Amino acid sequence: MHEMGIAMQIAEIAAASIPEELQHSRVERVNLKVGKLSAVVTDSLRFCFEVVTRDTPLEGAELAVEEIPVSARCKDCRLEWTIEEPVFSCSRCNSGAVELLSGRELDIESIEIVEEDN
Repeated sequence: MHEMGIAMQIAEIAAASIPEELQHSRVERVNLKVGKLSAVVTDSLRFCFEVVTRDTPLEGAELAVEEIPVSARCKDCRLEWTIEEPVFSCSRCNSGAVELLSGRELDIESIEIVEEDN
């Protein structure tokens, strides 16, 4: 399950991204963009994130995942479309010269922090 390694990296990056003056604040949410071709199982990733963030500043933070569809452009006729099925040829000209525009992302989009009252 490679989701555990991904969750560990997300937690590490998110923790390192908390500004020094907000180190005692609570991370409420980590927002991700995950492409459909990234081979990430979202439920497994959320579970692993919950496990790796126990007893850390990220404990209890929500892992919000936006799934990014697979989109492509034909290099021959320049048609752009969203790929819904595992067919990677142009629906207009049947060319196999296809450029993927999205769908492989695995990005931390933002981290939401709530300042705790001392």
